[in-house]
Amino acid sequence: MSDSADALRDNDLRLAEFARGITAAQWAEPSLCTEWTNHDVLAHLVIGYSAGVTEAAASMLRHRGSFDKANTEMARRLAAQRNPAELIEEFSALARRPRGIGRVFPKRLLLGDHVIHELDIAYALGQESSIPTPTLAAVLDTQVRVPNPFVPAAARARGLTLRATDTQWSHGTEGPTVSGQAAHLASLLGGRPWALQHVSGDGVGALCTRI
Repeated sequence: MSDSADALRDNDLRLAEFARGITAAQWAEPSLCTEWTNHDVLAHLVIGYSAGVTEAAASMLRHRGSFDKANTEMARRLAAQRNPAELIEEFSALARRPRGIGRVFPKRLLLGDHVIHELDIAYALGQESSIPTPTLAAVLDTQVRVPNPFVPAAARARGLTLRATDTQWSHGTEGPTVSGQAAHLASLLGGRPWALQHVSGDGVGALCTRI
């Protein structure tokens, strides 16, 4: 198993433990991911590990090629079919043995997706990030360096100097600066404007226009 696959599996088993501490009422609350409840986000994580190519393509055809609408449809449908406890157990099993698109999708991008969605839930519930800083640093490295067809994080970071205040991670040296905790930077590059209130620097305005 590759280092990326090991890191993804280890993170997801930790994420499952985090999810087991969320109450039924909290699962029904809105997340930071637009129009999704926390329950919908959990269902999305399961789909990302298990959906077949045919299923995903059919959903996109129904929505005239819109990835976001297809993603929302599949997440909400699965959330309506399974309760959070069932989804957590399935997610744990898939972390050890993914199927469908989860077997071939780049592990570094999946790690980033899972971390950002965990933050979507935690921050929406008023909790702080419990994600280890090395994991956050790995996600930030991927966001600024690896093109992602679904989340333009690298474009958002372009020309900026990004500095994490709680770890030694940084990116860029000459552009306007954005400083903040690694989790807040990752959330911002993932397109969540909520975290703007937690960062500082002369590059915040530029980053704001890109989200």
